[in-house]
Amino acid sequence: MAPSAVYIPLAVESNDHKVFVATPLKGTALAIGSPNTAEDGRYQSLVSGLEATRNVERYMLDRLLDGASTLSPSSYASVHITLAPSDYDALSPRFQELLTQVFPSLEPLGALHILNFPSSIQTLSSTLTLVGFIVLSTSNDEGAIIAQKPAHTVGASLSLKSPSPVALPLRRKVDPARKASKKALWTLTSPSTPPINAESLLTDADRKRPVPTCEPVNADGPRRKKACKNCTCGLAELEAEELAQGKVVVLNGAESGEAVEVAQSEKDRLIAAAKAAPKATSSCGSCYLGDAFRCSSCPYLGLPAFKPGEKVEIDFGMDDI
Repeated sequence: MAPSAVYIPLAVESNDHKVFVATPLKGTALAIGSPNTAEDGRYQSLVSGLEATRNVERYMLDRLLDGASTLSPSSYASVHITLAPSDYDALSPRFQELLTQVFPSLEPLGALHILNFPSSIQTLSSTLTLVGFIVLSTSNDEGAIIAQKPAHTVGASLSLKSPSPVALPLRRKVDPARKASKKALWTLTSPSTPPINAESLLTDADRKRPVPTCEPVNADGPRRKKACKNCTCGLAELEAEELAQGKVVVLNGAESGEAVEVAQSEKDRLIAAAKAAPKATSSCGSCYLGDAFRCSSCPYLGLPAFKPGEKVEIDFGMDDI
């Protein structure tokens, strides 16, 4: 059941009639009238009766429909509309527009009182429901209808801090013996199993540190790129033998740049002679800039550029020579 506000009857008197309306006990009230009800005194009587118990704000119907005045949201505990029959007939096509402005201005559980409406308006209750109101009472004899704004409207945010009932799971009684046996089934050790010392499973041969050895080298198969420091497979001896018997290709130093095969000993002699030779000097002074600035007989031809005064050594062991 939706919550509802508490109301008290309020007698509104004028010169020729007396109307009883229900109004909330507290909060600001909004009185909406027209020039016709202001002229015959109904609007003044309504405002006077409301001001006896609360603050009252006043608006004219035409200013709300024309957009000259806007209502603040959630500002009024009750809204009271009193119009003349001719005003209701003229308002009939735009009655939903007026209610759409009044609905957000009411506080939750705020009341809407429509007074002096003619019985010819048959769609007023359905229009109120369409906007979002809950119709509380209708009196065709007195021409009054009372509607209420729900406590929570569609799209309103709700607080999650209030405790809500939570379903508690049913606990099943468990046999302790069965639980213990199931737990022991998934354990790695059991009280009935004696512990095993891993050290006792090792032999003296297992405890000996292995001597690093490598497999004998196979001349026909693939081999490592270079022998290790303490090579025992014979690769170091094989590399030394190949180095001693191998031929080295060097340039003959002529302008033709022909290649000549020499023995390793000759290569060593050439390297020693190059190291002992005095530092070459440049006659043009552009040797350090690179091949684009060097002469055809420049001793630095083919070498990268270097800084002036830097010592440049020609390594006959380079792969591109």
